[in-house]
Amino acid sequence: MDFKTLGQKVIYQIYPKSFYDSNNDGIGDLRGIIDKIDYIKKLNIDMIWFNPFFVSPQNDNGYDIEDYRRIDPRFGTMADFEELVVKLRDINVDVMLDMVLNHCSTEHTWFQKALAGDTYYQDFFYLRPGKDGSCPNNWQSKFGGPAWSRFGDTDLYYLHLYDETQADLDWHNPHVRREMINVVNFWRKKGVHGFRFDVINVTGKDTVFVDSTNIEQEKRLYTDTPVVHDYLKELNAQSFGQDPASITVGEMSSTTIKNSIAYTKPDNHELTMTFAFHHLKTDYEDGKKWSKAPFDFEALKHYLLDWQEEITAGGGWQALFWNNHDQPWALNRFGDASKYRVKSAEMMAAAIHLMRGTPYIYMGEELGMIDPSYQEMDQYVDVEAHNAYQQLLAEGHTTEEAFAIIHSKARDNSRVPMHWDDTQYAGFSQVEPWLLPTDQERINVTRELNQGGIFDFYQQLIHLRKHEDLVSIGDIQSILRDDKQVLAYVRTLPERTDQLVVFNNFYATETTVTVPAEYRQPGEVVITNDKRTLNELPKQLTLQSYETLAFRTNA
Repeated sequence: MDFKTLGQKVIYQIYPKSFYDSNNDGIGDLRGIIDKIDYIKKLNIDMIWFNPFFVSPQNDNGYDIEDYRRIDPRFGTMADFEELVVKLRDINVDVMLDMVLNHCSTEHTWFQKALAGDTYYQDFFYLRPGKDGSCPNNWQSKFGGPAWSRFGDTDLYYLHLYDETQADLDWHNPHVRREMINVVNFWRKKGVHGFRFDVINVTGKDTVFVDSTNIEQEKRLYTDTPVVHDYLKELNAQSFGQDPASITVGEMSSTTIKNSIAYTKPDNHELTMTFAFHHLKTDYEDGKKWSKAPFDFEALKHYLLDWQEEITAGGGWQALFWNNHDQPWALNRFGDASKYRVKSAEMMAAAIHLMRGTPYIYMGEELGMIDPSYQEMDQYVDVEAHNAYQQLLAEGHTTEEAFAIIHSKARDNSRVPMHWDDTQYAGFSQVEPWLLPTDQERINVTRELNQGGIFDFYQQLIHLRKHEDLVSIGDIQSILRDDKQVLAYVRTLPERTDQLVVFNNFYATETTVTVPAEYRQPGEVVITNDKRTLNELPKQLTLQSYETLAFRTNA
C-alpha cells in the first residue's frame, strides 16, 4: 500500500473488554461492538485495531494467549466475530487483530506438552539451567522480578520477559516461526487485513544469555537485534505480504529511528508502520516509569519532531498516537484534564493528526476521557500496577506516595469502560463492570454528541487527512525548535507552492512567537480550536492557552 493511501487512513483502537457489554456480565464483548456499529460509522475511521479476544487465562488481560485460533467465550463466538467483520465491511471499516507472538500463556498446549516432557515443544521455549543456585542470568521481567521461573519440577528455568505466565517463544526455532505464520494466515482467511504485532522487536534474543550491567544495556541484549528483520521478512513473505491491502504495525519496545525506518521502508518488505513510545516516556523521572513528575516539554518536542523528520528522510512510516491500552490517558500527562480539558484535548489531537503518518485514536479519546478518580489500590486490576505498588513500598515510599504514582501511570486508567451515558455504570453494562468508570456524568458519548466539541474537532481532523494532500502525504519540517512551549512544524509537497504551517501551544499560559519570514504570507486558517480569523500570518503570533492553529499559505 502506498504512503498516500496510508496517509489518508485513520485507525481506531477498541479494547473489547471495555467497549460495550451486551449480555450484562460486566465484561465487554463482540456482540457489544456489533451493537455499536452506528457509533463506529459516525467516527469515519478506516480500520479498527482490536486488542486480543482469544482464549486466555487473562493474567495480562488477554496478552497471555492460550489458543490463538479460538475466541474466548467471555467475548463471544467465532460466529460473532465473522458477523462483526461483515458488519464492519458494510460501513467500509477493516479489521486489525493483535498478534501476541513473542510469548504465549503457560496454559497453552505447547507449554503444557513441554512440561510433560515433550522435547519437540520444549524447543519452543528458552529453557536453561540455573547458575550458582539461581536464575540463568540477571535479566529482569518488565513486570517486576526476575525474567526466569522454574520449569516445573526440573532443574531448568524458562524465560518470560513479561509476566511469569507468559513464556517467551524461541523464534530461532523454525517450527515456532511456522506456527506463527499459520496463525496469521488463519485470520487472513477470516477476512482480516490488518495485524498489530505485540512487542515483536524482542523476538531476536541471543541464544547465549549473559548477565547485564544495567537496564538500558540489558534491553539491547534482546531488542532490535538484526535477526528480527529476517523474521519479519519471512513472516511478510509467507502471510500478510501476499495481500496488497494489508496494513501492519509493530509495537517496538525501546526501538530506534534507524530500526524503525528499516522495519517500515517498503523495499524491505517487513511492516507497514511502527509504534514507538519515547515521547510517552518524557514524564518518567530518571527514566523510571513508576515515578510522578511533570513532562519534559523539550524532550517531548524533540522526540516527536526528530522522529518525524528522520523517518520521513529515511523513507519509513510512523503510527501517530497519544493513547492506547498500555498508557494512562495522555490528557492527564501532557494537557490539562481539569481547567482546559476540551481545549488541551483538541490541541493534542491536532499536534499528532497533522503530522506525517497514520493516526490512531483510542476509544474514548474522542470524548476527552481522563484518568479515573480512584482512591485505593483495590480499584485497580492490572498485575503490573499491583507489582509496581509492592515494589514502591519496598523502596521506602509511603502508601500515599506509592498510590499517587500508580494513579498517574497505571494501564487500567485507560482500560475503564467506555462512557456511553451518565448512568451508574456509564451505559457500558447494567451490572457492575470488571473495572469501574468515573466522571461519566460529565464525559460520555451522549453528552459529547449533543453538546461537546472534541468529537467534532476529531471529525475535522479526519476530514483534512482524507482530503488534504499536505496532511496525508506532505513532507514535514520543524520550526521554532527552541521555543519553550510551542511545538510547530510545516507540511509541504514538492509539486505545490502552498504550505501548511502548524502551531501548538502546550501550556495554559499565553505566548507569542516570531513567525519565520518565509511563512508570513497570505492564506487561510485550516483548523483551530480558538475563535480566530487570519488572512496572513503576522510576524508576532500570540497563541492562547492550549491553542492549536494550522494555516495554509497561498504562495
